[in-house]
Amino acid sequence: MITVTLPTKTYNIEIKSGLHQEIGSLVKSVWKPKKVVLITDQQVAKHYLNDTVSQLETAGFKVLTEVVPVGEQSKSLATVSKIISEMATEGFTRKDGVVALGGGVVGDLSGLVSSLYMRGIPFIQIATSLTAMVDSSVGGKTAVNLDEVKNIIGTFHQPDLVIIDPDFLKTLSQRNLVEGYGEVVKCSALEGGEFFELTGGITDPVGILTNATELIQRSISFKADVVMKDEKEQNLRRILNFGHTFGHAIELLAHGELKHGEAVSIGMVRISQCFENIGVTQKGITSEITDRLLAVGLPMDSDLIGTDEFLEHLKNDKKNDGKQLNLVALSEIGLPIIVPKSLESIPEFLNS
Repeated sequence: MITVTLPTKTYNIEIKSGLHQEIGSLVKSVWKPKKVVLITDQQVAKHYLNDTVSQLETAGFKVLTEVVPVGEQSKSLATVSKIISEMATEGFTRKDGVVALGGGVVGDLSGLVSSLYMRGIPFIQIATSLTAMVDSSVGGKTAVNLDEVKNIIGTFHQPDLVIIDPDFLKTLSQRNLVEGYGEVVKCSALEGGEFFELTGGITDPVGILTNATELIQRSISFKADVVMKDEKEQNLRRILNFGHTFGHAIELLAHGELKHGEAVSIGMVRISQCFENIGVTQKGITSEITDRLLAVGLPMDSDLIGTDEFLEHLKNDKKNDGKQLNLVALSEIGLPIIVPKSLESIPEFLNS
């Protein structure tokens, strides 16, 4: 268990194999029986919806289910509006709650719904993908997309509880498992030390499953420590965007052909190489990161980087401060820094 302590809230992140069989009791340990809306996607629903509903109902909760399509298209204001309307029809009040059962898309969507309904109601995350377990379920960021601008509509809304069971990973496809590992490598490169050594020892996707619990615990411990120091991303928390400025742009331009962790993988490699070329990043670091990503089959590059559409997307990046991007670089492994770059200098930077 990892405890996140913030100025206005404290909550636990429960991590253990077999927790999917204890969902009812875990939720009841933080909430009194009440109405809950359980939000999931069509893929996760096939494996876990019926059992999760049964556990919650046995624990005394009245459950409204909302099953959304798989993928980024569900992160929309239309989906938020539909769910909130159905909650209102069912008479949900501020005392009721939202439970997310799924990966990053479901978590981001559910978090935003819970933050908006009656100006905010309680929220619990049950993470079923590696991406959600190591990244999106922790930290309180919620968001949906607007057209082709990623996560532009969002809030900070912390959960009351996060439930992480590595056993959920066994029902993921290899591609969905591996894409989440991109976020793990990111955290390991930012922290360095034993964590970076651990990712260096993983040579195939099987190694991700074999070491899942430790990889999850180390990733969450690192992220939680950063979030506790900077909840609203005013300074230190920006380092968690390593690889994301470029990654988010190509993820949206790929129109579903690239998964989030795949795009972040590409973003980390390209930005590290660019910073290495101009002497900001120590020589050899890009190769070390590349080795870890290639070992499990993550992509390294995209023709979308540098296109006019790519540069246009950077203007809408949340880390854009006026006409300046705050890019994350590694001066060396375990030593991330923020490097301001003007938008107009990016083409030259990409060709450095």
